[in-house]
Amino acid sequence: MFHPLRVRAVERITDDAVAVTFDVPPELRETFRHVPGQHLNVRYEAGGEEIRRSYSLCSPAVAPPDPPVLRVGIRLVDGGTFSTYALKELAVGDQVEAMAPTGRFTLEPRPGLFAAVVGGSGITPVLSIATTLLAREPLARFCLVRGDRTVASTMFLDEVADLKDRYPDRFHLVTALSREEQAGGLPTGRLDQQRLTTLLPALLPVPDVAGWFLCGPYGLVRGAQGALRALDVDRGRIHQEIFHVEDATPPAAGTTASSAGAAEGVDGAGVTVPAEATLTATLHGRSGSWPVESGDSLLETVLRRRTDAPYACKGGVCGTCRAFLVRGEVRMDRNYALEPEETGAGFVLACQSHPLTPEVTIDFDR
Repeated sequence: MFHPLRVRAVERITDDAVAVTFDVPPELRETFRHVPGQHLNVRYEAGGEEIRRSYSLCSPAVAPPDPPVLRVGIRLVDGGTFSTYALKELAVGDQVEAMAPTGRFTLEPRPGLFAAVVGGSGITPVLSIATTLLAREPLARFCLVRGDRTVASTMFLDEVADLKDRYPDRFHLVTALSREEQAGGLPTGRLDQQRLTTLLPALLPVPDVAGWFLCGPYGLVRGAQGALRALDVDRGRIHQEIFHVEDATPPAAGTTASSAGAAEGVDGAGVTVPAEATLTATLHGRSGSWPVESGDSLLETVLRRRTDAPYACKGGVCGTCRAFLVRGEVRMDRNYALEPEETGAGFVLACQSHPLTPEVTIDFDR
């Protein structure tokens, strides 16, 4: 469900990025109370078309009875409808519709050493995670390794510097710039797998890190994952969120099945598909069954009858459309949002899933 929120502030934080803060009315305070690392799904109408986008919350999580603080970072994307609107037109007093915070790239504060590798706007959810953790848990430490193009393009520069000043013994910051020399610190260059494999053990005791948080473009996250695998980090300690997938990147395809079924025909990937398929979906306690039109994803099938179906990016990145596969078998074209534990448990991304059996049943409520 979407709720109208009034814009309290729009702050220019780089030449191509803004931070937007929303007011939360008293009756919605519990609805919009977030866990550090979650994001907001917002919608906006442009030219008669509904645009939905997902933006991570950079503000620390606030416990009751204090009101929640909703602040998101938005970077301009080439051709991006909402990001262009946010940077050029959005003003204090405007209303934006948003869903309650969601997402599983989160950390509930607890003692221990934690670390993050981020690139560009990937700092946004990690800023919320680190700020909340250090403020609430005196026995926690955090190491942030961030990559940016230049100092001028670095989002939330002041907020990260403030963490260094407030927690000099518990917050460690390392910055790598790819297009600018630094007076001190790391040499110019990208944070790729080879560099991170050498760098991380020199910065901190890798086996002692209780949780790794990787966020940013697909290439950086993939490289960081490779480095951590090379350093024998347990997969259960690695959490990832991808902000951008380059067009040239091969899709992370996969099949998730709960039962076998007869199939007819072959799709473009050489996978057999049923000539006809029926989808049964449960959403907000209500169920319905509908035929899946040729080429449609499960999400598109539901949206034809239920406009309240959850989604944001439709690109397999944000995870908003996650659903539990109750029955049948599907193929996911791309999956950049679900952890292996989630797909292993039977969850799929409805926006990327196509039926491989005549009957498929999913549940958005689990």
